[in-house]
Amino acid sequence: MIKTPYYLIDKSKLLRNMEKIAYVREHSGAKALLALKCFATWSVFDLMSQYMDGTTSSSLNEVKLGKQKFGGETHAYSVAYGDDEIDEVLAHSDKIIFNTIGQLERFEQASASHVRGLRLNPGVSSSEFLIADPSRPFSRLGEWDASKVEAVMDKISGFMIHNNCENSDFDLFDRMLGKIEQKFGGLLSQPQITWVSLGGGIHFTGDDYPVDRFCARLKAFSERFGVQVYLEPGEASITMSTSLEVTVLDTLFNGKQLAIVDSSIEAHMLDLLIYRETAKMAPNDGEHQYMVCGKSCLAGDIFGEFNFDRPLQVGDRLSFIDAAGYTMVKKNWFNGVQMPAIAVRELDGSVNLVRGFTFDDFVDSLS
Repeated sequence: MIKTPYYLIDKSKLLRNMEKIAYVREHSGAKALLALKCFATWSVFDLMSQYMDGTTSSSLNEVKLGKQKFGGETHAYSVAYGDDEIDEVLAHSDKIIFNTIGQLERFEQASASHVRGLRLNPGVSSSEFLIADPSRPFSRLGEWDASKVEAVMDKISGFMIHNNCENSDFDLFDRMLGKIEQKFGGLLSQPQITWVSLGGGIHFTGDDYPVDRFCARLKAFSERFGVQVYLEPGEASITMSTSLEVTVLDTLFNGKQLAIVDSSIEAHMLDLLIYRETAKMAPNDGEHQYMVCGKSCLAGDIFGEFNFDRPLQVGDRLSFIDAAGYTMVKKNWFNGVQMPAIAVRELDGSVNLVRGFTFDDFVDSLS
């Protein structure tokens, strides 16, 4: 038995998402790139690369990871490239997407022989959180003014427009895409524009999502403007595929029943802490309610309140579900809490430990 804590990626659950992505690719004509900012555990890229066209990145390190470990198309994007990294970014990518006209012009000569794109900001998004809203006031993410973009159209062949965030509502996606067509249609229609990435944040692999309507909408957009559409599924690629396995270390009562586990929400599920959300656990319908807490010294290191069919005891194993997206990429060594290992359940049901972390890894993360 693998010692907790560890992340467990289930390839059979991952495969369900991959098959839905393959369906969208086939019926819409869109290509799909894994968004490495959301999920970058390359141990399962052997499966994912069979169903996706490549990767998209947010940094030099992600560009190199995508090129070396995933293959296929490698799109490079960054909010800002540095002079010391641009050559390496270009060497490891098929397309480079600049965040601003300023960056495009700054690296125009260096990227002259590369396929280039520019990020557009349509001013609308689906985000309910200001911290994640790419269209927030004074946003630095992309160009807003179509007239300014007109002046640099001879330098690019495509656009990236990422304004969906945790969007499971097709009608909202449809309305926002209509606003994009209205605001930037003049740019998209120009003959030198041959590709458009609509980014990620579209939960089209979720249950009951109207996939066929989604495919038809993407195909219509592609045909209207004569462009290759790209999608950048991150969460949609790996949703519900991974759990964080933990063990109860102690229980106590302090007005509520509490259970302390050998993990930490700040260290191992940081995205939930940032957005003030609780972890997920299934089943969660018993008569015995516990607040499950992490072992770090942070007072608010709390995974959430869950219901169990019997009182918890020291040594019990618990499983937090849907623990991959924006979680494994953010794990850290806060308090020196043991970093979760990474295990993969293969399609034949066998479980392999693919990575463990040691005291030396903790030391090497410091100075």
